[in-house]
Amino acid sequence: MQLKHKILVGVLSVAGVVGVALSQYRSSHASVSLHGVNYSDREFSYFISDPENPQKTIGGEHIAPFAGGGTTCCAVLPWKWKPGTKVRLTTTHWLKKLPDGSLPEVTEEHEVEVPEYAEAGELWVIRNGEGKISVVSSNVQPDHLAWPGEIKGWPVPSVQYQRERWEIYRDVERSYVDAFESLLKELEQDPDNHVIKMWKHDTEYSSSEITGFTGPNDPRYIRHLKKTYIEGLKRSRSDLEEIMKAKP
Repeated sequence: MQLKHKILVGVLSVAGVVGVALSQYRSSHASVSLHGVNYSDREFSYFISDPENPQKTIGGEHIAPFAGGGTTCCAVLPWKWKPGTKVRLTTTHWLKKLPDGSLPEVTEEHEVEVPEYAEAGELWVIRNGEGKISVVSSNVQPDHLAWPGEIKGWPVPSVQYQRERWEIYRDVERSYVDAFESLLKELEQDPDNHVIKMWKHDTEYSSSEITGFTGPNDPRYIRHLKKTYIEGLKRSRSDLEEIMKAKP
């Protein structure tokens, strides 16, 4: 019994010491919100490690190129900055698509020093244009005059990136133009088969489009299809023209 009592006392003593240390740690540290800012042309994600358990992540997000993230939870910082204050985080970014369509993934571990701050503020994870990761503790945004980060202002997309995005919108709108031109051509060259095909399609997917018509051979339905195609083509050509004018 005496041995069991000594073991129990020892366990309780250790638990008490750990509890006091944990309480002191938590009273001297703050849980703060997380943000990410990406100044590079590669999307990336980050996850902050729990300082009490580095194998566990406690917050993070995914951020598009030249963009800011949202507000997420959480990171832990000392209320008052002291030399050597660091955060551990894991980042993943993706390289350009390979010919086979795959996206090479690069995952890296970081231990980043937190620049000096007066009092713990929200933690900003920053990926600069060269892909370097840094952090800033601040309760103001990058476009604020009091922002302490080296890079001032929100990300501005590069001309190359803007053109890549522009090409996507251009190609989508061109596909609409091509589609309406093809529908008009098919209606003119093979009206009987075309109206039957479209009637079946509308019956299955867009029943409201055929309300009031008696069937695929109803002249009003044929006029309705032609009008829809002509208006769609006109609208798509106009939209494509505006997109072409807006080329970066």
